[in-house]
Amino acid sequence: MSSTNQHTAQKTTAESGFTLIELMVVIVILGTLASIVVPRFMDEPHKARVVKATMQIQNFSTAIKRFYLDNGYYPSTEQGLQALVQKPTTGKIPKRYPANGYINIIPKDPWETDYVYIAPGIHETFDILSFGADGEEGGTDENTDIQSWNIK
Repeated sequence: MSSTNQHTAQKTTAESGFTLIELMVVIVILGTLASIVVPRFMDEPHKARVVKATMQIQNFSTAIKRFYLDNGYYPSTEQGLQALVQKPTTGKIPKRYPANGYINIIPKDPWETDYVYIAPGIHETFDILSFGADGEEGGTDENTDIQSWNIK
């Protein structure tokens, strides 16, 4: 290779890198994108918890309705959701209770607190609710209660 060709090859290689200004522009663009995208994903865990609580409440409602079809009444507030897992021994005792119950377990809500079951309910025949992230009645945003009567 001649010395002129070698000098041209070195010059092309040196010019093919990024300048400091180009790197700064890329960093600013990435920072701007991150500031737009990250907040959208930060709320996803809360949304997932709400969906999970909603689905669990719907499953409880279905099981309670099956209990009613079998026995002609809903479990009492005293018997609670546990009446779906094992045959109640207090209050009115069901005559037609399946050997394996209606569901396997009563999980805690996604915020690790117990669901509230009231029968007869204030809003419907029975009410089931989770108090949300704060574990207290009422609230907004992540503290909003998930209620069986408001589930569509």
